[in-house]
Amino acid sequence: MGIFSGRNYPEIDLDGAVVVVTGGGRGIGRATAELFAARGATVCIGDLDRAVADEAAAAIGARAYTVDVASAESWRQFVDDVLTDCGRIDVLVNNAGVMPLGGFLEESGETSRMTMNVNVWGPLHGMRAVLPGMVERGRGHIVNVASMAGKLPVPGMAVYNASKFGAVGLSAAVRAEFAPVGVSVSTILPSAVRTGLSSGVPLGGGMPTVDPEDVADAIVRTLDHRRAETAVPRYLAGWDLIYAVVPERLLDLGRRLVDDRRALTAVDPAGRAEYDRRLARQSQST
Repeated sequence: MGIFSGRNYPEIDLDGAVVVVTGGGRGIGRATAELFAARGATVCIGDLDRAVADEAAAAIGARAYTVDVASAESWRQFVDDVLTDCGRIDVLVNNAGVMPLGGFLEESGETSRMTMNVNVWGPLHGMRAVLPGMVERGRGHIVNVASMAGKLPVPGMAVYNASKFGAVGLSAAVRAEFAPVGVSVSTILPSAVRTGLSSGVPLGGGMPTVDPEDVADAIVRTLDHRRAETAVPRYLAGWDLIYAVVPERLLDLGRRLVDDRRALTAVDPAGRAEYDRRLARQSQST
């Protein structure tokens, strides 16, 4: 993880660059959009919730668009609108994601499909929509926001785990395919983040936890180093390799010490109610 490719990608000057951020109305996406705007970029926020996209865009001086990342057609319209307004896309940040919690057998099929549609098909559709233009220009950068859950299994997050493992593999393969034409793909692997996705879950207690601004900073920094993967916090880099070689009984002890089953046993329903309502509405439309 975090290994420099050794390839010299064409530089992208953020001053005036056109940056697209999905899920940009809240959390990591909003913090990322704000940081890119502060660096002089023209920022285009795409979000399923147009009201929060409009509010975020007005606050940071960005453009707002509606996009359902699970829909290829919605992506095509979104990208067409951005190209009409801005002429090109230099950077795509596939940030939109969902994180249902609970037992594997209790999760509904609708929720599981939504999770895969948003977390895997979302970045897949997004890359297919923007890559042709980037390839034609011989430059471009894509950041896929995955998760450390794309490397390490967590009880109570089985389908989310599957979606993030899928996003990590997708990103690595697309990176290898398009590196020779000057387009870079970087994957961000945050630990627990203090956003709505983790609402109702007791954080800390041995679980590495970061703020949206920490993840946003890591995303923007990928323009400088173009690494394949970046863990947030950075000290988690390589943890999947440790997980592969440490005996299972020792791993089980460590998991008990940090209470890795808290997504099954310690979620506060009241604290998570608003996010769960948003997920329920989204699962009906995705």
